Formats: sequence, C-alpha cells, structure tokens
Amino acid sequence: MVRCWWLAGLLVACAAAEPRCRQQLRHLQDSAGIAARLPPRLEGRWVSTGCEVRPGPEFLTRSYLFYSNRLFKALQFYYWDPSCRDPSYSLVIKGKLRLRQASWITRGATEADYHLHKVGIVFHSPRAMREVASWINQTSGEGCRGFLPPGRSWAPGALYEVLSAKTERDCTAALGFAMHELSLVRVERHFQPLLQPQQSGSRLVEELYLGDIHTDWGERLHYRPTGYQRPMQSALHHAHPCPACGIISRADEHHPPILPARAALPMQLSGSWVSTHCEVRPAVLFLTRYFTFHGNNHTWEGHYYHYSDPLCRQPTFTIYASGHYTQGIPSAKVRGGTELAFKVTQARVTPMDQVTVLMLNSSEAGSCGLAGSWSAGVEQDITPTNGCLALGIKLPHTEYELFKTERDTQQRSLLYIGERPTDGSSPDSPDKRPTSYQAPLIQCAAASEEFSSYISLKYVGRKDANGIEALKPLPVAFLLFIALVFLRWD
Repeated sequence: MVRCWWLAGLLVACAAAEPRCRQQLRHLQDSAGIAARLPPRLEGRWVSTGCEVRPGPEFLTRSYLFYSNRLFKALQFYYWDPSCRDPSYSLVIKGKLRLRQASWITRGATEADYHLHKVGIVFHSPRAMREVASWINQTSGEGCRGFLPPGRSWAPGALYEVLSAKTERDCTAALGFAMHELSLVRVERHFQPLLQPQQSGSRLVEELYLGDIHTDWGERLHYRPTGYQRPMQSALHHAHPCPACGIISRADEHHPPILPARAALPMQLSGSWVSTHCEVRPAVLFLTRYFTFHGNNHTWEGHYYHYSDPLCRQPTFTIYASGHYTQGIPSAKVRGGTELAFKVTQARVTPMDQVTVLMLNSSEAGSCGLAGSWSAGVEQDITPTNGCLALGIKLPHTEYELFKTERDTQQRSLLYIGERPTDGSSPDSPDKRPTSYQAPLIQCAAASEEFSSYISLKYVGRKDANGIEALKPLPVAFLLFIALVFLRWD
C-alpha cells in the first residue's frame, strides 16, 4: 500500500508540475499578445536590459538613440567583467540609417542601409588605453599607425576618433567593430500586466531586435545578419522592474553605466526549462526549446519545436533528443560561465507540415528513419539510422557547451546555453565551444518536479497546417485515474 500511495503522490505531483511548462509553451504558441510594427518605428532611445555577452567574449551594454531625421547616435560600453561593473572603454557611433523593404530572407524583419559618419572612443583606464592602442598600432593600415604614440598618458574623458567619413580614416577593424547589426531590424510590442496585486491593467513594452553578431571573430566584419541579438527595450516603454534600463539610459560615454552587483549562482541544472519567447537563429530558424535535466544521473532530454514564422504559430517539425552530460567546470575563457560536454545518443523527429514530410520522404534510404514512411504529426525514431542527414542530425555525437544560470529581477531562475555557431555547424570539439549565449530559458519545474516522461509536449492541443490534431500531454484526470487503479490492485 505504501508503494501505491507513493505512486499516487508522484502522479499528483506530475499533474501539478506539468501545466507550468505546458502553459509557457502554449503562451508562446499564442504569441503572447505580440505585435510587430512594419515598417518599424525607431525614433527614441533603446537600451540594453542587462549585461550582454558577445562572442569573444565581449561584455557590453548598449544605448542607441534614433532621431526622426534618420540620424542616430549609438553608445556601446565595454567592460572587463561579465557583470558590467568594471568599464574598459566606450564607443560613440554617429551615422544615418535608412529603412528599406521587408526582408526576403528573415520573415518579419526589415532590411536597412546605414552610413557611419564618425566613431570615437573614450578609455576608462590606462590599461584599456594601452591594450586598444596596441591592437590598432599592430593590425591597422598605414593611416592608423601611431594612433596613440607609445608613452602617451591616459587622459580621463578624452575622446579619440577611430573612424571619420570626412577624412576617410577607419581604425575600427582592430576592435572587431562593425555596425552590420543595423542592417536587420524588427520592433515588437506587447503589454505587461502590472505586478502589484492592488493594480490592474498593463503597460506597453517595446523591444528592438537588431541583427546578430557572427560567432567567428574573423567573419564578423563581413557578415550580414539573418538572426537577432538579445533585444533592447525602449527607454520609455520597458518591462518592469528593470534596474539596468534607467542606469543605462542616463549614462554617456564619459560616465559609463555601472550595473548593480549580482550574487554568483551555483550551476543547478536539475529541473525543467523552457523558452521565454519565439527565438530566431541565423539561417532563418524560428523555434522554441524545452529541456529537462536529471541531476541524479546526469541525463538530459530536450524538445526543439521548429516553425516557419517569427511568431512561432506555424509548426514545421519537432526534434526530441536525449543523452547524458558531464560534471561542469568553471570556464577559464568566459568568466561566469560553466563548461560541460553533452552526449546526444537518441533522437526522434515529428514532421508537422507537408513540406517537411516531402523533404524527409525524399531523403536517401537509410539516412533518416524509415524511407518513404513519414507523415505529418507522426513521430519517428531516427536513432537506428544514426540521425537524419536531411536535418543535419548525426548520432551519436558530443557537443562542448557553455552554460550560465542567473535570476531575473523577479527572482525567476534563468538558464543561458551557449550560442550556436553562425555557420550552422555543431560545437563538436573543445575549440568550437561557445563564448556567448542564446536567449535565456526560464525554469518551469524544479528538480523535485522532473516528470518529463509523462509530458508529451508535441504541440499542446493545436492542429497543424493540414488540420491534423497535435498530440496532447496526458490530462490530469487521467493521471489520477491511473493512480487510483494502482491503489485498487494493491
């Protein structure tokens, strides 16, 4: 009897844990009330919502001001540390931006042309001045040699010009600097419910998505983005609370923002984690993610829900993968990050539209499941064929990852997983380990609530583009019924 009461308790706990993850995925599928303005309206100031990490790594915050006459002034503040409390130098970027047409490559985005008028740099320490001067003097062209003569003393607040359209001087390459992010633009609007219990209604939140930065430093100067960076938010219409937003919006190149100190969190992976919004990756991939990590035996499982649209409403296929992972160690290259290795041993694929079905059925025999047997809404195991060549999945394989956990301003646990290589490859060797992060996942179930084997998060009660009913999670009533049956048998 004790055994069955334990089972009943387990199933009841599962029923309680399941909705939080499922509700978050449904919330994303319903687009969370998001509206995208086409063409986007950029006038005003946009700021980072926290310390950002770019490939390298580079730690920075941003504050961009767009004027109604198409001119802009962008401030980029760089730091030595991942908490953005120890400034290194600031860039002042001035230029002009012209919005063009809707992107033919990245759905929902607008393409733009930009022209830089000038870029200046302000050093916040003698060390920063020495290092940057060394980079420019060693790697730049003839016009930049002697940018700062050896022995030049640091002058707090002094602004040095590193790019000028008038003099045709450009010494920014040594910094890995480019503003190609401005060539791809998207603005989203949604309403955030007021957090105070005594308040009702909601507030407008506007987010600015700019083009992504190539993960390979050598490619970033020439890369034209097809994905996005972490979004900035309007200084007037941002989510609350956001301590960083006000600090960054009030900063200037001479007074860089110093973000509030944050306690370092130990890496606690156990539990379930889900996307916070519809994500966009380079090469035009729209997806949401759902992971469960089992700390007791270091196994993991993940669901990747792929879509054809930027609001994640039109599903194309789902990938389920599982395997095990190593004990994490602190990263020597990316402060605040943890290095792990993930072994992927099993995978299953569910095509959700006829285009994907046709592609999979056209694949070479033995390269992706049972040839010619794919149909919409029906899952198939691709482990026996060592993956799926058509989808770029190889089994088994190991990926070298970078993880980080944080708490947001509402004390919710966030998980950052390493950014995927821009070229679409896999981080399958230690030298390809990420140095930056994807959009964060939010914890939707704690370690004590890990019951992913009971949660079939295929497409949570929706129909696909062909009207096929998506598979649903087991309902709570059914779980309780099973528990009662076991009690009666005992």
